[in-house]
Amino acid sequence: MSSSEEEDDFPCIESVTPQSKIDTIYQSKTEKGIRKLCFELLDLKDAVENLCGNTRTKYLAFLRLSEEVVETEHEMSELRKNISAQGILVQELRSGVSHELGEWSRANPDLANPEQLKKDNEIDILSSNKTEDEMKLRLENIDILLAEHKVEEAINAIEAIEAEERKHPLSNEVSSFKSAFLKQKTLLENQLVEMTEQTLITAAELKTVVHGLVKLGKGPLAHQLFLKAKGARLVKNIDVFLPSCSCYPETFSAALSNLIFSTISSTTKEMSSMFGDDLVYHNKVVQWAEWQIELFVRLVKENAPSSETVSALRAASVCVQASLNHCSALESQGLKLSKVLLVLLQPYVEAVLELNFRRARKLVFDFSGNDEILPLSPRLASPLSTFAISSDGLLVDSGTRFIFMVKDIVDQLTRLVILHFGGNVLGRILQLFDQYMDELIKALPEPSEDDSLVELKEAVPFRAETDSQQLALLGTAFTIAEELLPMVMSKIWSVLNESKEAAENGVNNDNIAPLVNNMIDYKDWRKQLQHPLDKLRDHFCRQYVLNFIYSRDGNTRLDAHIYLSGESDDLNWNSDPLPSLPFQALFGKLQQLATVAGDVLLGKEKIQKVLLARLTETVVMWLMSNEEDFWGILENQVSKLHPQGLQQLILDMHFTVEIARFAGYPSRNVQQVASSIIARAIRTFSSGGLNQQSVLPEDEWFVETAKAAINKLLMGGEDGSEISEIDEDHIILHDDDDDDDDDDVELHDEVISDSDRSPSSLSTITSSESFASAESQMLDSLSDFSDPDA
Repeated sequence: MSSSEEEDDFPCIESVTPQSKIDTIYQSKTEKGIRKLCFELLDLKDAVENLCGNTRTKYLAFLRLSEEVVETEHEMSELRKNISAQGILVQELRSGVSHELGEWSRANPDLANPEQLKKDNEIDILSSNKTEDEMKLRLENIDILLAEHKVEEAINAIEAIEAEERKHPLSNEVSSFKSAFLKQKTLLENQLVEMTEQTLITAAELKTVVHGLVKLGKGPLAHQLFLKAKGARLVKNIDVFLPSCSCYPETFSAALSNLIFSTISSTTKEMSSMFGDDLVYHNKVVQWAEWQIELFVRLVKENAPSSETVSALRAASVCVQASLNHCSALESQGLKLSKVLLVLLQPYVEAVLELNFRRARKLVFDFSGNDEILPLSPRLASPLSTFAISSDGLLVDSGTRFIFMVKDIVDQLTRLVILHFGGNVLGRILQLFDQYMDELIKALPEPSEDDSLVELKEAVPFRAETDSQQLALLGTAFTIAEELLPMVMSKIWSVLNESKEAAENGVNNDNIAPLVNNMIDYKDWRKQLQHPLDKLRDHFCRQYVLNFIYSRDGNTRLDAHIYLSGESDDLNWNSDPLPSLPFQALFGKLQQLATVAGDVLLGKEKIQKVLLARLTETVVMWLMSNEEDFWGILENQVSKLHPQGLQQLILDMHFTVEIARFAGYPSRNVQQVASSIIARAIRTFSSGGLNQQSVLPEDEWFVETAKAAINKLLMGGEDGSEISEIDEDHIILHDDDDDDDDDDVELHDEVISDSDRSPSSLSTITSSESFASAESQMLDSLSDFSDPDA
């Protein structure tokens, strides 16, 4: 009993199902479920295929029925037209017969039969009733056509009713139908207007609508709706086009202008064919075209590249060229839009030019971390590379950057941009060159420059300390102005000259009208280009001369004391006199500079002559304008100015003139200033009560003495009498051919040519009156020396 009780207590132990049996049972049930589900899916697939087949069959049947309905409607419409035409014909016949019978009865009242008259009246009544029925039928037909949006047929039906009414006006009995007819006409007009506002309307449908409105007597409304629809279609085409602008940023404006201006052209042609040459309509087309041009300019500005990039300048040039060409083509259609386009484009083009020239200034003047290699052609790079040995590499690099940026800007300009904005470009290039000269001036040392002050000055990327470096700097500036810029600017000047010749030959073209009104002369531009170059040259000459005249402690080496008796040992007047020591040092300084210039400025003799002539001129101009240190002392101590001191001063002036003539760069300015100094010195001497005629030898003596002094200094102090002639080969400078005469004029240096040398020498001045006249000619030029940067 105990064992059975234990078994009853744990029945679950005996009822445990093995795992293998469980897997077999449930696996069989799962497989059955999956098979059943597969069969159901297959049945569903068959049902779907049957449904698709039935749908396709029914859809094809529906299409056939639709085609048949359309054909039936077309046949019914033709039938209605035929019935309507037959009814109109019968009505016209009845009306004609009744009208003729009525006239005959009135003309022959005796012959008229009362019964016949009664019958005619009945016929008239029937005819009137028939007319009312016919009118109702026509109005119903128009209603049907309007409901079916068959505007062409509705327009024809209305035209037929209006034509019949003009031939046979409706009687008072049927005038009630006029209001219904006008209402239907208004509904048709509204329907036509709604059609023009649809975005999917085709060009043919638009023309149909416009013609319909014109037939209905709504010409101005048709014109307005046509332009509005054309504008909406253009905007839609532009929206499709704009996403592709980023793919070709430099030329997208040409494609955009082609899209807009071709729409203007086609619209103008279509308007002319539909509305004729009505002036009112033409003016509205012009106004509409101007609106589209405003849209064009706005889109160009919004989608153009960044304005400070060269791509923006190229895009602006392409835009001006393409759009102005389109405007020229539109002139044959009576549309003159060039002026409007230029007014709208001018701020945009000028802004792009301004930002590009700012970019040029940044690239030329900013050397920090800018190691970009500029692809400049050998034709432009080689003239500057000759100065690389004698100067800092940054100097040549700056010149290369300058000419590269100018060429890069000029290359982007198209012909029409040059015609209309060439003056702006030329002015900006002059401004850029002037700023470049200012940067080069900063690289030159100031007179008697102190090291402590140098540190306080504005930092510059390079400095020209030695003579060779300073000459290389000047040579770089002259090479850019005289050689490279003319080559780069030849593209602009060739276009301007061609347009000038075309204007002189009477070629009428609105595209060149602004150029004719604002013609830029090449010579004037070269003169303006010369001013910054003269500023650089004068600054160099001024600092060079002042460094020669003044010592680092501020004492002057050239003052009036050397000509006053008892105050200087320089007055060593004997049988073989020499110039004073400062002028002997000046001669050596110029010789030394000429030697360096011959190496640095090799092949540029014209620049060397002009530079040395200006240096000599600066010395005498400083002496003439130095009222405090020279003339103040000389005039206040006139009692100490003995004949020997006066002779020494006159000899120094003749010596200075002979230096310039001997070296091959004689200058009228040097002669005139030297003459003025001599004349003033003679007046000062005479004011002391002495007679200058009794103490001064002839002018020829001073000339010969100055030449002999040059011989002696060149030969190292040997007796000048043993040398028969002065050999010009001892001077580094040599005469250049007369081919550079025109260039000398451009440099604004009055260097005397070979033919003027001997007759116009300083020795030809023989009286104090002639010296005084020479002095009066130089009063205005003295102010230039006092402020060379002005």
